[in-house]
Amino acid sequence: MYQSQTLVHHFLETNAIVRPVKTAFVHDEMRVNYFQINNQANQFARHLLGCGITPGERVIIFVENGFQYLVGYYGTLKAGAVAVPLSTDLHPDRLKVLFRELEPRAVMTAAKHEKIFFDLTAELEECSLQTLVIKEPVRSFGNVSFAVTPWDDIIGNEIAENPDVGVDPSDLAGIVYTSGSTGSPKGVMLSHRNCVSNTHAIIQALKITEADIQMSVLPFHYVMGKSLVNTHFSAGGTVVLNNRFAFTGQLIEQMVKEQVTGFSGVPSSYAYLLQRSPLLQYRDRLGALRYCSQAGGHMSRQLKEELLQVLPPHTKLYVMYGATEASARLTVLEHESLRGRIDSIGRPIAGVTLRVLDEEGRDVPVGETGELVAAGPNIMQGYWKDTAHTANVLDGSGYHTGDLGYRDREGYYFVVGRKDNLLKIGGHRINPREIEEVLMGTGLLAEVAVVGVPDLLLGQRLLAVAAPLERGCTEKEILNRCVKLLPRYKLPAEVRLVDALPKTANAKIDYLKCATVGQGTGMAALSATMLEAKQDQEVKPDVAMVPGSGPQG
Repeated sequence: MYQSQTLVHHFLETNAIVRPVKTAFVHDEMRVNYFQINNQANQFARHLLGCGITPGERVIIFVENGFQYLVGYYGTLKAGAVAVPLSTDLHPDRLKVLFRELEPRAVMTAAKHEKIFFDLTAELEECSLQTLVIKEPVRSFGNVSFAVTPWDDIIGNEIAENPDVGVDPSDLAGIVYTSGSTGSPKGVMLSHRNCVSNTHAIIQALKITEADIQMSVLPFHYVMGKSLVNTHFSAGGTVVLNNRFAFTGQLIEQMVKEQVTGFSGVPSSYAYLLQRSPLLQYRDRLGALRYCSQAGGHMSRQLKEELLQVLPPHTKLYVMYGATEASARLTVLEHESLRGRIDSIGRPIAGVTLRVLDEEGRDVPVGETGELVAAGPNIMQGYWKDTAHTANVLDGSGYHTGDLGYRDREGYYFVVGRKDNLLKIGGHRINPREIEEVLMGTGLLAEVAVVGVPDLLLGQRLLAVAAPLERGCTEKEILNRCVKLLPRYKLPAEVRLVDALPKTANAKIDYLKCATVGQGTGMAALSATMLEAKQDQEVKPDVAMVPGSGPQG
């Protein structure tokens, strides 16, 4: 079957023929089969084509995880267009920038986000938008240059054949935006070949089959969430969507009810399950749970060991490493090797070559540290309209991850740090200098240093060591001024106030000593948004629970 899957939408089209009535997607009470998803995706594709959308043009998908997202995503690809899924948490000012950058020809959204696009009508007209598709719209957009079409006018009960659009595996399938390191996220360009090759390699690594049922709790607009859908739709499996991760008891109950065979998450997902859910009590009822996989950043040894103790004895734990720029995955540490090499990221998956290079681009000997550089058909085409950053990470050797690591004699790889000064917090790549500028901009501080310190949930957490201008200044006052200036995942988990920051002999701030200020504080220093959410109280899961950009452990 896989030989016939050369384009991403072939995953869906193949199974609409081979297993049309099999349940492909479950969301609350909704259960839809492969034929239904494929048919509605065809209807959406035909709408795009009817509006004059041509291959290579961008379609923004601005909805939460759900059936509408799947139809829009695969329908966009069937039309030969480029799918650009965006987080619905984006600020309108950021959307304005993206409109100018992407020049989208179509936008798909829902009524709850309608006002955002109503207020940005002028910007949409400037980028020559052809169609704005809204599910259950309530506003009148008046006399605008683009079509405003209700979702229900496009999607119906009629049978729609697969569109006959010439798409080549080298064509762009999607642009996935990283979380950004300096306030300017980069659009990772992924071709159909990139996504298809990595999808098949992940299926092989995790032994995914049509019998697998995946519990999905991660946003589809992230490369990891998208990969979960593609792998299971390629294999003919089932995806069970749960958008209420905070209700961990209900989540696990649903895993039992649906006989879920696979669960995938980032380190904080598993930490949350271990500390805030009845996972241990359900251990004997999770008989179908074949495996769990982890990516999205470094997961501490302690969390891995706890998981091995709490998960059912038959459940395998796979540790994976990758990047948005790699279409998702680069390596896998198989369950059988986990206990003996618990700190390793494993070995390359099929089709991936991983090397350890020095600053001159030469391979370093086994056991010595260098930069991890990956090559393979899964490596991105570059960053959208950003040749400078593309040239910084892509060359003849492959994709320079920015991670420092080494390889042992058996071919297992280990990550020991970052080449640059960026921090990885819950899967997000963060520039501490950006946060320092915001903190200094409050006018409350004389000096500040932002560092990453070990953390049970996130692998690392942000600590700000600050010297206030006045003694009466408090941590709360500082953070309150930053809330409106920084996204949630860039807010320091803790601010430590000191009389003066430690300095080196040449009077520069000693960042290593600053980092020791936060050592040993453990769980108490974590942000209240993560720890004070009670199991029976619905809260929006912290953004740190989802993967962001760049290399992921």
